[in-house]
Amino acid sequence: MIGWIAVLAVAIAAFGFAALALRLPREGWAVFGAILLFGLSGYAWQGSPTQPSRPKAKVAETPQSGEAMVEARRALFDPVRRKPDYLTLSDGYARRGRFDEAAKALRSGLNTNPAHLEGWLALGMALVGHADGNVTPAASYAYAQARQLNPANPAADYFLGFSYLQTGQIRAAREVWASLLDRSPADAPWRPELEARIARMDEMIANAPMLQ
Repeated sequence: MIGWIAVLAVAIAAFGFAALALRLPREGWAVFGAILLFGLSGYAWQGSPTQPSRPKAKVAETPQSGEAMVEARRALFDPVRRKPDYLTLSDGYARRGRFDEAAKALRSGLNTNPAHLEGWLALGMALVGHADGNVTPAASYAYAQARQLNPANPAADYFLGFSYLQTGQIRAAREVWASLLDRSPADAPWRPELEARIARMDEMIANAPMLQ
C-alpha cells in the first residue's frame, strides 16, 4: 500500500508542478493528466510496488491495469458527455481485464457508429491489452482510425508508442512519438513530455548495440 501511495504522490506532484510552476495552460491539463495516468497504467501492468525485493512465484494478473487504461483514455474526453452504451459496456469489461469481450462490444458499436473517435481509441487499447501488451495489426488499424478522425488529438499515437515501449520495441516507439512531435504545434502541452521520452530512448539506443 505504501508503495502505491508513493507512486501516486509523485504523479500528483508532477501534475501540480506542471500546472502551477510551469504554468501549463488549462486546456493542456487533460492531456497531461492522461499521460500521467497512462504511465501509471504501465506501472500497474508490469510493476509491483507492493512486492518484496526477492523473487517469488508469478501470481495471476489483476484488473488494475485495465482500470488505469480506461481512466487514462477517459481523461481526454468530456466527462459530462454521455457515453454510448457499447463504450460503457466495454469499459466495464476492460476494468476487469476482460479485453476480448471489451473489444467485441466496441466492434459491435463501431459498426453502426464508425465516426466515434473515443470508441476507436478504446478498441486499440483493448486489443493491445488482449494481446498482452503487443500491438497487433488490428490494434494498429484501430489507432489509425482514431488518428484519421482527429489528427490534432495526440492520444492515438501516444498510446500506440507507449504500447511499443511496454514490449521493448524502443525504435518503433521512438518513430511513432517522433512523428507525433513533428506534427505537434510548438505550444502543444504534451511536447515537453514527448521530447524528454524521446531523448531517453535515444540514449538507450546509443548505449545498446542490439538496438542500433
